[in-house]
Amino acid sequence: MTQITVLPHVEICPQGAAIEADPGQTLCEALLAHGIEIEHACAQSCACATCHVIVRQGFETLKAADELEEDMLDKAWGLEPCSRLACQVTVADMPLTVEIPRYSINLARER
Repeated sequence: MTQITVLPHVEICPQGAAIEADPGQTLCEALLAHGIEIEHACAQSCACATCHVIVRQGFETLKAADELEEDMLDKAWGLEPCSRLACQVTVADMPLTVEIPRYSINLARER
């Protein structure tokens, strides 16, 4: 199991969280499995940027983003050099610390 630390987010995870994830699952799947309702408007198919996260620790251990993910990231709010789409990050054996940005580009959000 891999340790994932989620930094506090006002709406989605106010207290922050520490979760365990199975290597091989996506970061988005791991967050959702632990009740952290990260937005994922395209059903995790890399067709939007609503699951944008900033990897604060462990970024260098991740497989590089492919061209499609890079194109989608260009649309994300608050893009940083260590930004990734949670639906495209495959959890490995190394711990991660992630921040869910305050805003997303999801214009169809119902909350």
